[in-house]
Amino acid sequence: MDRATNGLHSERPVNLPPGFDPTDQSPLDRATGIAVLTQADDLLEQSEPDQALPLYSRATGSSDRDVAAAGFYGLGNVLYRLDRETDARQAWGQATSRGDNTPVAYRAWRQVAAALVREGDLRGALDAYRHCEKLAPREDRPEIASRLGWLNKESGNTGAAQKYFARSRGDAMAPFMTYLIIAVTVVTSLSAMTGALTPQGYLRAGSLEAQLSLLPLAVAHGDYYRLLSVTLVHDPSSILHLLFNMYALWYAGQLVERMYGSWLLLVLYAICGIAGGAASFAFGLSVSGWGVGASGAIFGLFGIVLVSTRFHHAILDAQSRAVASQVGVLIVLNLVIGLTGLLNVDNFAHVGGLLAGLWLAIVLPPGQVQTLGSVWQAPRGGRSRAQTLAIRVGGVVVLMAVVAGVIAQGTAKWQQDPNYQRVYGSVMAPAPHAIVAQLPADQLIGLAPRR
Repeated sequence: MDRATNGLHSERPVNLPPGFDPTDQSPLDRATGIAVLTQADDLLEQSEPDQALPLYSRATGSSDRDVAAAGFYGLGNVLYRLDRETDARQAWGQATSRGDNTPVAYRAWRQVAAALVREGDLRGALDAYRHCEKLAPREDRPEIASRLGWLNKESGNTGAAQKYFARSRGDAMAPFMTYLIIAVTVVTSLSAMTGALTPQGYLRAGSLEAQLSLLPLAVAHGDYYRLLSVTLVHDPSSILHLLFNMYALWYAGQLVERMYGSWLLLVLYAICGIAGGAASFAFGLSVSGWGVGASGAIFGLFGIVLVSTRFHHAILDAQSRAVASQVGVLIVLNLVIGLTGLLNVDNFAHVGGLLAGLWLAIVLPPGQVQTLGSVWQAPRGGRSRAQTLAIRVGGVVVLMAVVAGVIAQGTAKWQQDPNYQRVYGSVMAPAPHAIVAQLPADQLIGLAPRR
């Protein structure tokens, strides 16, 4: 229910006194005004608009700006329910006149815009929806952009319509964060490959490759940064590993960036990378193995694309839909290849990143494009923005807690390994790569699952 009291708070909640007269014109303080609005909202939810009407009207006379605006907003909702659309639009207009900082300002502007569309005033509706766009929360902006696109199209402004439709699909800007991640990864990987191996074919202990790759004993000794830095380095004996991963990153990254935005893509990529690294560290590597590559994080992006398009039903352009439709096949194919053991593929890293991506996409629906849920949902009312944010943050915290538990399990496992005791003992070791640096590079690559 879209309640007028959503967003209104009082330091001292009160109940209406017995015999309260809604026709009394004496000033209402904030707490009493909120109590009046609460009762009016309750009556409207009980399908009693005639009884709610005088209470909303009484709240419009409050000296508190927020309460008065909420009163006009609720009054408009009641009048609309009573089929008095012109009066309803005027009431919503009064709510917008109280300023853009009231809790109902955005919702009131949306109602005004929709009413103007129903009246056939497309120019007025365009102005109202442009104002909505300025006030819209992040998750509503694609929907507002889509409506502006249709209104401009109906008005004959094809150029503006295309601009707004592109914005509603999230493709108004180039996926610069995807390109940036690829550029940083390629530069770092190529730099690490240079000098990674000695002339005799051994891993050089002090090389950049050794400093950034996933070495289980080093991670257990406190180098937890490797759980993420492993995404920056690739197999120094084969450039194909880097090329395949960067193509997959370009393939999935631009879709995720279009649906979630540039900075959230970076956060999601990092979380999935850490989750994949944690799974590889705890379950996938041998003592003489070392993990390289970004495929754990990339599998996380695959999971995000899968859930966003199949569960949230993100509305994308035809080309993006065609790309997204192939993600499920790619996931299954790569997991099967890993199970065959034909290549040095670390399925634990892949599954860890994939599960993290699936979970993140479930708790964080796309915010830069419309979804079927955002198109068909009723106006926001039952759950406040703060409650929605708390649920989403809680979902991410749960995932990070699980990842932390996996890391703790892996740390305990490797610290009990005899090789760990031999290298580190009870004091800090001067050479954290002492074990792996003594093995032939081809043996290391053979034992190190590629990410």
